[in-house]
Amino acid sequence: MSNLKEGKKIYFASDLHLGAPYIKNPREHEVRFVSWLDSIKDSADVIYLVGDIFDFWYEYKYSIPKGFTRFLGKIAELSDSGIEIHFFTGNHDVWLFDYLPTECGVTVHHDALAININDKNFFISHGDELGTTDRRYKLMKRLFRNRSAQWLFSKLHPDIGIGFARQWSVKSRTKNEQSHKSYYWGDDMEWQVLYAKAYLKDNPEINYFLFGHRHIAKEIPLSSNSKIIYLGDWVDNFSYAEFDGEELRLKFFEK
Repeated sequence: MSNLKEGKKIYFASDLHLGAPYIKNPREHEVRFVSWLDSIKDSADVIYLVGDIFDFWYEYKYSIPKGFTRFLGKIAELSDSGIEIHFFTGNHDVWLFDYLPTECGVTVHHDALAININDKNFFISHGDELGTTDRRYKLMKRLFRNRSAQWLFSKLHPDIGIGFARQWSVKSRTKNEQSHKSYYWGDDMEWQVLYAKAYLKDNPEINYFLFGHRHIAKEIPLSSNSKIIYLGDWVDNFSYAEFDGEELRLKFFEK
């Protein structure tokens, strides 16, 4: 259990997709998020970045993907100032290992986190695997987490590996937009909602489920004492959640 410092808040954001080839102005995109980080730095006690912050990330032995300078510099600055920063790997940045912890002081999570803050119970996850029945996707995710597969990918020249990832990203976004990414399916169809409802039966103490991945900014009540927050994204919604020690609210950033 942990408690917020007096007068401080906790912030949650996901799905920034830094470096995505379909974003028209990547510099403006990055600066917008950095501006949000600047706007909360005086009130933030902890910041949770809940997956797909990078559209693609792979840590080669002596190099990382080009770009993200302002973002990386800002989170290093915030971490150095005493703000606790947690980074959850998503399906786009699953290959994040020790660079952010070593260089930026960030705590990396590869799995869901259940935590108590100010007597409120949180369940935090990017959520791409929660409740899904897509066997093909689960198989692909296991492949991405396989150490041998990661080693083989590391043998590709970065120009080839990153170039391939960018092409994959465009195809993946197009497919998702055509199928399910752009709208809410309904409480009885959303995988993350179904997962949360099942989880709540055995863990009725959970007050807040926070999920990324779906690119939908939405609050879904589960009971009088529990709700889900879909964190949305920073491609279209520019949304985030804010916890003031008593209530968790979904908000939107306007520069």
